[in-house]
Parts: sequence; C-alpha cells; structure tokens
Amino acid sequence: MTSIGGAEMVDWNLAVATANRLMRPGPEVTRDEAREIVAELRRHAKAAEEHVRGYTRMVQDGHEPADTPVLVVDRPGWVKANVEGFRELLKPLFEKVRERRSGTPGGAVFGAVGGKVTGVELGMLLSFMASRVLGQYETFATAGRELPAGEDGGGRLLLVAPNIVHVERELDVEPHDFRLWVTLHEETHRTQFTGVPWLKDHLKGEIQSFLGETDVDPATMLERLTKAAQSVVGNRQEETEGAEEEAPSIVELVQTPRQREVLGRLTAVMSLLEGHADYVMDGVGPQVVPSVAEIREKFQQRRARGASRLDQALRRLLGLDAKLRQYRDGERFVRAVVDEVGMDGFNRVWTSPNTLPTKAEIAAPAEWVARVHRAQ
Repeated sequence: MTSIGGAEMVDWNLAVATANRLMRPGPEVTRDEAREIVAELRRHAKAAEEHVRGYTRMVQDGHEPADTPVLVVDRPGWVKANVEGFRELLKPLFEKVRERRSGTPGGAVFGAVGGKVTGVELGMLLSFMASRVLGQYETFATAGRELPAGEDGGGRLLLVAPNIVHVERELDVEPHDFRLWVTLHEETHRTQFTGVPWLKDHLKGEIQSFLGETDVDPATMLERLTKAAQSVVGNRQEETEGAEEEAPSIVELVQTPRQREVLGRLTAVMSLLEGHADYVMDGVGPQVVPSVAEIREKFQQRRARGASRLDQALRRLLGLDAKLRQYRDGERFVRAVVDEVGMDGFNRVWTSPNTLPTKAEIAAPAEWVARVHRAQ
C-alpha cells in the first residue's frame, strides 16, 4: 500500500537516517547517571499512575483498563517510534496517492524520487522535534521487537530522558521533582486513552477523515502553497505582537474547506486533552512535588519566550504555536468547568463523542456546561 512499482512513497529508512544525522547531541551524563535517570523515570511513571487515577477519578473500581508499556527512550528511539506511528497513520493518504499515480506515465519513477525527497523532509522535521519532546503517549503505536506496545493496538508511553535532563538543567530546578512533574502530565494522557475506550477510535476516525480530504492534485497543491507563501510573507511584513499569535501556519493555509471543519473538531479535542493534562499535573503537583510552584513558573516562562528566532519561525511555520495555545485554552476550559460542576461533573466530557466540547465551547466553558448538564 505504501509503494508504487516497488518504490516507497516515503523512504522511511532515509527519514530515520536523516533525523539521526541532523539531531542535536543530548546532555552529557555518565553511564551510571543514565541508568539512575532511567530507573527513576520508570518509578515516577508508576507512582504518577496512582496519583492521576486518584485525582481524576476516570478509572472506576473493577474496571481496570488494559495495561500499556512505559518506555524510557533517547532521541533516536523517539524518532524510530514516531516513524512507525506515521507509517501506520498515513496509510489512507498513501492509498489515495497510489490510486492517483497508478495510471500516470512515469509514476514509478516519480514515486522513487518523491520517496527520497519526503524521507529527507520528514527526517528534518523529526530532528527538529526530537530534542524538544519531553514525553508522549503514542496512541496509534504499532508493536515491534524493540518498541513494544499495548495489546490489540494499544498505545505506549514514551519518556525522552535526554530532553527531560536538558530542560531540568536549563531551568535549574530540582531534578527529582521535575521528572515526577513531567510524568504526571504524560500519565494523564495514558489515563485518558486507557480509561475512555472509545476515544482512540474517535480520534483516529477524525484524523483519517482529515487525510481522506487531502487534495493530491499537484496543480491544486502548488496553487495553495503559493498562496500560503504569499500570506506568510504578508504577515511577516505587517506582524505585531498580537498579530503574530494569530498568523496561520503553512499547514492551515493549504487545507481544503472540509479539512478546516475536521481540524476545528480535532483542535477542540486536543485542547481538551492537553489542558486536562496540565490541570491534573498542577492539581496533583502540590501534594507530591514540593517545588511545583517554581517549576511551573519557570516552565511557563520557557514556553512563552521560545528559543532562537529561527526556532520561533519554525514553530510558527509548522503550527506548533497552535499547540502551545491548546495547553493554555484547554487548561482554562477544564479549570472553569471543574470550578462550576466539580470533577465528576467535568468527567461527563468522557461520556461519548457528543459530550466533547466544540472549539467554540473551549473558549466559552459555560456553554458546554449548559449543553451537557442541561441535556442530562
């Protein structure tokens, strides 16, 4: 499905090799320090599971969800895991492109060349992200010999040890507290997907709907990319501090109208998931992380200021600034709803896809409370 005439649409091996070649080196630690860090992160992940379940009350007694593995990885390990995830998730798009090219003269040659190009591009993106991600719940993980996953397509929790060490040193915070604080956030994501059985399939369906609406006609894509480039240039010429936050990314600008509808729903779900994780992390924090106030303040400052101008430009181009807004907007939504109807009232959000907040309700939590609680 992922090849034309024997040529891969994405050269996955080249993507991994490119990412590993361009990847920044991690912080220096001794072999003994590395073993200690890995062991501590695993202990924290187990402790965080109990803390998160107790605080969120998402897992009821007698309804123990299927277990999913916790993997402490380095940057190359994170790249390898995500390449496998991309490969699985993008199958519908590959099939669509394959059908379009199957009757095109020279399609096999174009596929071979294109696979190399996209492999390099994906590798560059992964090298950029590999030094920034602290942890990740891989919802659509595929099991492999080196990277196990949960049964029946279950996910896995990744903790990227060198990045956690890098940030704790950069912020100059207590390492043991910071490591537990990070695992609380990531464990919340694992609890969301293991404790809400329908959530994974719903999210996968939305993503596949988004990919299914992709216009693979080269002329149309070229036209959209041209307009996107012109828009980005125009925004840069006119940008102010306020306008910069709202400027669209290339990803947003090349979408079809139908994709924008799907993306609106995906944005609402991701804002809920990220905001909920931040809320839980800070809610549990004071009980088990003595320096949580200092960690949160320094981490928020780090998020706000970003890094170099090049880093900021790449984040904006790739739409990563939108993800930062998801943390902020989603956390405000969760906090407002819990303040209004309590944790059990908030947990009605996990009842079905119909009780998920819309993008408008994320910005106006009272509307979600009125809709869901009045209906029930």
